[in-house]
Amino acid sequence: MEILNWTLTAILILTSVFLTMLILMHKGKGGGMSDMFGGGMSSSLGSSGVAERNLNRFTTLVAIVWVASIVLLGVAVRFS
Repeated sequence: MEILNWTLTAILILTSVFLTMLILMHKGKGGGMSDMFGGGMSSSLGSSGVAERNLNRFTTLVAIVWVASIVLLGVAVRFS
């Protein structure tokens, strides 16, 4: 059971760092904090390229793994 806790903790740490980097890679949609750092100057307001769609999909996948690792870690801690 100890190995499972260490593995889930490692997955949680890795996905947390990776998810943060992926979220920061998204371009700003205008307004708010993204304009403060220069992200508000986009020429194609509504269009999303293939790279942006793939980034969205990959971010969603990593977020699902992140949530699953939190839930599994909570269940493992609860029943150990």
